Amino acid sequence: MDKIQSNSPQIWQIQDRFLEMHSHWMTLIGEYLQDDRGEILEYWRIEKADSVIVLPIQGDRILIPKPSYRAGIGQITLDFSGGRVPAGESPQLAAIATLKRELGIEASAIAQLIPLNAEGWAVNSSFSNQKLFGFVAHIEPKVKLSPELVTVTHPATSDGVKDLLKEITCLQCRAVLLEWVLLNQY
Repeated sequence: MDKIQSNSPQIWQIQDRFLEMHSHWMTLIGEYLQDDRGEILEYWRIEKADSVIVLPIQGDRILIPKPSYRAGIGQITLDFSGGRVPAGESPQLAAIATLKRELGIEASAIAQLIPLNAEGWAVNSSFSNQKLFGFVAHIEPKVKLSPELVTVTHPATSDGVKDLLKEITCLQCRAVLLEWVLLNQY
């Protein structure tokens, strides 16, 4: 891998922060930044908690919670279990809590929790500081699942993944699924 050259772009300098609005979910920031060519640009960004998405697998099946309403797009979608990483908590603990909350799976039922990325992926690096941590959770085979919580399953096979990719529109969920596929060479 090539090292960054000394003539590469410089970090942009904040000239003025004209808005900082806090809520429980995020902080919205408006700033004037001076870019590496000396131009002053109006720039908006958000700061949010990191998030986790968990791909749960039991035996030869991928487990998916019931579809849920997504306010951002105004639709009900099929997604993997996911959630925010609370301040001071590790992504691993957040992943375990997410499985409990969304699928009713206790920590003791998780045979193996495999992180797909140790540093987290930038969700939208030009607009947000949020990182996404992906996990694969192998669930003990004898654990009985709640039919009210686990409403969809797909085969954990090449054809099952192809079918699932036709149904999952969430880019973050797709990234976790495809990263798992790369690790398993499907």
